[in-house]
Amino acid sequence: MTKLSVNINKVATLRNSRGGNLPDVLKVAEDCQRFGADGITVHPRPDERHITRKDVFDLQSKITTEFNIEGYPSPEFIAMVKRVKPRQVTFVPDAPNALTSNEGWDTVTHELFLTEIVAEMQAADIRTSLFIETNEEKIKAASRIGTDRIELFTGPYADQYAENREAAIAPYIEAAKLAKSLGLGLNAGHDLNLENLNYLIVSIPWIKEVSIGHALISDALYMGLEKTIKAYKNCLIAL
Repeated sequence: MTKLSVNINKVATLRNSRGGNLPDVLKVAEDCQRFGADGITVHPRPDERHITRKDVFDLQSKITTEFNIEGYPSPEFIAMVKRVKPRQVTFVPDAPNALTSNEGWDTVTHELFLTEIVAEMQAADIRTSLFIETNEEKIKAASRIGTDRIELFTGPYADQYAENREAAIAPYIEAAKLAKSLGLGLNAGHDLNLENLNYLIVSIPWIKEVSIGHALISDALYMGLEKTIKAYKNCLIAL
């Protein structure tokens, strides 16, 4: 069954808007796991506008499932990841001022750079994943780089889902088949929600993990965190 990793960045955004420690990011992480989440994802950015470096280190002892740290592989980010030693690091090509991760790596152009970074993480016994689009050549380059997994950027799928879900999923199925044939583990994330998640999993049941934050935290405002996590977990049943 596909695992659910809850991205808690938005919880930190709310906390930071007023200062102090409300809501408590560490407690939310613990509660997400207690309510059934298979992992916790954070994406610390250089400006610390949501998750801070201190949060990352404090969360280290609170994660009993899988800890996934996302970010651009700057020297500072790499040093932090090597100290924390999460189960997985997901590299994204975001500029420092990016609002959100809205494109995948050009793994062809950056093949050498990423190969060196991935090897460094694997030597530290940290699983690697590259945030990537459905482009065939970029997936092949990801395989040459030696990454353990790729995370398919599902923004375009989510954008097209309501209009034509069959057309929206088609390139993802082909990309997923290619990744599988190359021995790449497959994750997915960005703009997934209770409406579009199950169709993705039914269509590509070998997805190992989805990372979901914005929609899940937004749904929790209405449904409560426990019911929301259970609802997302139900979407991961490929029936």
